[in-house]
Amino acid sequence: MIIGKIGKNEKKIKFHLDITCMTCKKTVPGGMQASENYFGSDSFKIEIDNFKKNYLCGICRDKKRLADKQ
Repeated sequence: MIIGKIGKNEKKIKFHLDITCMTCKKTVPGGMQASENYFGSDSFKIEIDNFKKNYLCGICRDKKRLADKQ
């Protein structure tokens, strides 16, 4: 998954996050990418914190989506 915007000629940094689903607490692999300029900035840190707080695994996300449709 890509965090932030990566320009056409910008270098990418690949990193790993320990991510858990907020509903079922399942650990999910977290291979991420960000641009070299964005990585480590204040807005990057805020976005990562929000991502971790609101993350749902695929199964829980599908359950929520189906429940919202009904």
